Amino acid sequence: MTFTPPTAEDLALYLGLGEIQGNRADLLIEQAVALSESVVKPLPDQATAVVLSVAGRAYINPQQVTYETIGPQSVQRPAGSGGLYLTKADKAALKALAGRGGAFTVDPTPDEATASPTWPVIDGRVPGEPYEPGWGYP
Repeated sequence: MTFTPPTAEDLALYLGLGEIQGNRADLLIEQAVALSESVVKPLPDQATAVVLSVAGRAYINPQQVTYETIGPQSVQRPAGSGGLYLTKADKAALKALAGRGGAFTVDPTPDEATASPTWPVIDGRVPGEPYEPGWGYP
């Protein structure tokens, strides 16, 4: 299956808005897809959640205002504010959805390995004896 970008209606539903500016929403979704593809390409089918999160963040708060007082007007913005961006969590989610990252196992055993012992077997040892001679036991 290939990734199908969400629509403006999907973004409206995600944000819980009755009305949405269709052209603006389409532009933000298109840019969110392009930004997500800078991390993982092609995008996995489940990347819709990340794309909606990125586009929704830019749609609701385009200037990234973090502090606001209405009377007598006060606004605070972080340095480099505005625009679309991916958080660390967004990048990690995209990589996880694509099957990258996480724990894995590497088997260092060679293909020609057998289950036979690799230590020297002393000839003359009677099977059933508890210890090989020379270990200080009678």
